[in-house]
Amino acid sequence: MTPRDVALLRLANQGISVPLADSPAAVVSSLLAMQAQDYAGALWSIGLRLAEATRAQVEAAIASRQVVRTWPMRGTLHFVAAPDVRWMLQLLTPRVIAASATRQKRLGLDAKVLSRCEKALVRALSGGRQLPRDEVYAVIERTGITTDSYRGYHVLWRLAQERVLCFGPHAGKQPTFALLDEWVPACPALARDEALALLARRYFAGHGPATAHDLAWWSGLKVTDVKAAIESLGDELVKERIAERVYVTSAAAPRTKPAAGAVHLLPGFDELLLGYQDRSASLDRAHADRILPGGNGVFMPTIVGRGRVLGTWRASVRKQRVELAPAPFAARATVNRKGLKVAAERYARFLGSPVSLAPATALPRG
Repeated sequence: MTPRDVALLRLANQGISVPLADSPAAVVSSLLAMQAQDYAGALWSIGLRLAEATRAQVEAAIASRQVVRTWPMRGTLHFVAAPDVRWMLQLLTPRVIAASATRQKRLGLDAKVLSRCEKALVRALSGGRQLPRDEVYAVIERTGITTDSYRGYHVLWRLAQERVLCFGPHAGKQPTFALLDEWVPACPALARDEALALLARRYFAGHGPATAHDLAWWSGLKVTDVKAAIESLGDELVKERIAERVYVTSAAAPRTKPAAGAVHLLPGFDELLLGYQDRSASLDRAHADRILPGGNGVFMPTIVGRGRVLGTWRASVRKQRVELAPAPFAARATVNRKGLKVAAERYARFLGSPVSLAPATALPRG
């Protein structure tokens, strides 16, 4: 296996070059979790892994509680399939909560304050209610606890990781919050070793080939825990060495390669990049600052061909039409124009809006 093989196999195993599943919930389940702080972009991350999907279909899976948005790991928002929410929160959030203790103390969010917030929110949301963020903050404020200086955000963040809250469906452009106990049915807890093995099995099936360090970064767990989980799975996983790295993938994963000339338009924060600590298989380090300008934590949408990131793109609304502007990394970047047009048309069907492809003189004809 070569570094190019790693890129191609990730494209397939993540469901980008070959449709991953037949429903939004099955897509999310196959990848275990999908980063979702950019809500609109995360919807497209799910949609592009289906043969055909619309934004409305993906949002319907959220409204029907098949897919849940919460903070399961690294203190970062992800979409998770409903059956995976509880065991992932139980396994992955304790280290994040412990690491946030100093910040919470600085904000004056001690155990008593958080308990008051929890009681007030449980009362306000009980009975299947979902409230937008502003109304949730108003509930907290009525207890005499201020929500300014990010205190409100940190209350929601902490209570979600403690399995009290989760996101509900969007109300227009605003996210709502619900009680996790009402949103996702209770289920038996997993023993820690069982949860670790399940995490490794599912991660390498959806993200492989990847390394133990990739999974440790992605999950926020210790490398020693990850390596122990890998060893516990025995022949379920295949290991191959490339240079100094050992790559792991599921023994059951098909080795399907992308169609020649296929181009994919990925949103920012997509798992093809955010699923790994080391992104060099798909992204040339020389272009890393184009994807993460200024290291500000905001990942740009990417143009991907044959497993490699070839440039970025932007979508702008122009008189009820979406204009898509591609920006290849170099004047002679290998981006197939026809493939890009096909990808843009697919994005248009997802949005349910006309999409026009802006001129890109840097793109070669082909």
